[in-house]
Amino acid sequence: MKNVTKVICAIIIICLLASCTFVSKDNNTNNTTTPTKDDRNLPETSVLPEPMAQNSNEKKSHSYGVAKDGKPNEISINNQKYFEENNFNAFCLDTKSKDKVLYLTFDCGYENGYTEKILDVLKDKKVNAAFFCTLPQVKENPELIKRMISEGHIVGNHSVTHPSFAEISTEQVIEEIKGMEKYLKENYKYSEPYFRFPKGEYTENALKTVNYLDYSCVFWSLAYADWDLNSQKGEQFAFDKVVSRLHPGAVILLHSVSPDNANALGRIIDEARSQGYEFLSLRDYVSN
Repeated sequence: MKNVTKVICAIIIICLLASCTFVSKDNNTNNTTTPTKDDRNLPETSVLPEPMAQNSNEKKSHSYGVAKDGKPNEISINNQKYFEENNFNAFCLDTKSKDKVLYLTFDCGYENGYTEKILDVLKDKKVNAAFFCTLPQVKENPELIKRMISEGHIVGNHSVTHPSFAEISTEQVIEEIKGMEKYLKENYKYSEPYFRFPKGEYTENALKTVNYLDYSCVFWSLAYADWDLNSQKGEQFAFDKVVSRLHPGAVILLHSVSPDNANALGRIIDEARSQGYEFLSLRDYVSN
């Protein structure tokens, strides 16, 4: 009888030890997961998110439609609905606010001599904007970047080399984003989690990967063909194009290389305000 009792006790002790070991392993697993906003370190390839679906690498080109009569185009409305229904951290139109709000953003692939004037106007009008910059723009124009940061604007991530994110691998997506982030942190002690796809081209898996790196993807609902320097049509043309397409919740995309934009910007801001619009920062949207 004594021997049976000893055997039972031994079995109980072994079971308890095994249980403790299992709990310890489980806790360790839970403590080594996804980076947070305060620590967006480059994840190991082995822990990248799984591909979403069979068609998730299909190339998508962002379109927005021409807004008119103070209303967003149905294309932009559907785009924002698509992002939200699929739980993407992406934004092209503020459908949450009941106010007449606008978000002013600029793409800065390279410098053409007009960014300083744009900054002057924004400072005079007290408007905060977001500047989506490539690595060459950030490297070659440190004084402009420092001014953007010091005056409260967002310096957004627009990649290292401006490729189509629909045509590169997941590893290259990470390299493009983290390369830009690393340079901003090392040289400006700065980083904010806003990203814009070059050319507006992406796949669902690219979008998922950008979100995995804890970036919000910022698209747009108002733009016009302002990037072609051989087709600049004057200040009045730029003013008319932007003002005629204003709508509540609009994310405005302008290119900083355009002299027309730089010359018309002050009037655009004044006219928008006269119509009851308020300019917000992307930070205001994310905080809602």
